[in-house]
Amino acid sequence: MHEIAFSIGSLQIHWYGIFAALGFLGANSLLLKNRDHAKMSKDNVLDIAMISMFAGILGARLFYVIQFWRQFQDNLFEIIRIDRGGLVFYGGFICAVIIIGFYCRIKKIHVLRLLDIFSPALLFGHALGRIGCFMQGCCFGKPCGNSPIGVVFPAGSAPSLRYPSPLPEGSLIARSMPSLPLYPVQLFEAGANLLFCIVLFILIRKGPGKHPGRIAGFYFIGYAVIRFCTELFRGDHRDSSSMS
Repeated sequence: MHEIAFSIGSLQIHWYGIFAALGFLGANSLLLKNRDHAKMSKDNVLDIAMISMFAGILGARLFYVIQFWRQFQDNLFEIIRIDRGGLVFYGGFICAVIIIGFYCRIKKIHVLRLLDIFSPALLFGHALGRIGCFMQGCCFGKPCGNSPIGVVFPAGSAPSLRYPSPLPEGSLIARSMPSLPLYPVQLFEAGANLLFCIVLFILIRKGPGKHPGRIAGFYFIGYAVIRFCTELFRGDHRDSSSMS
């Protein structure tokens, strides 16, 4: 885990923000490749990409702030610091779908076909976002004992404060200790999302124009299974500073 990628003067650039940006660019590329399935122009794709980005960030941040209001009530400026993480995926998804639905109605775009091409794109963007979570130290997993897949987060990080290593004899400051080995649940979800993205991308390319909504249906079912499984390894939920 390395939260800060680099600094420009006093401005710190977080890996979370970098991976979120890369996820957006990659998702947009997939939308452009599959736009024929939804009978959309390049302008339509770019419009929807921008709408989904801003609506998604707004909704995801809004849900997070509401859920963890105590974290922001004494410093309202922190609400806009999304570069530090703190986004709820489902909040962004719901907000983006509502606004895109209005756009499709105005432009007479087939909503089910649009959801089809959005499915692999969303999975790709979400996968890179989870890698950003791993670098940021949010959405972390439970202790995994002596498992070789365990990841130790550095002292002072949210995982180390939640699951600190045992204190050496005579030490009284838990903040100075790294975390116990934890399941890298962020990477579990990132890998599963990438594999699922490839599967849905292939299905779209094999049957363009057929069975509108089928790919989206696969996405909703498949991602629900992925999320259910990864939630079993999450260890951050009871912490008011956790991120979803």
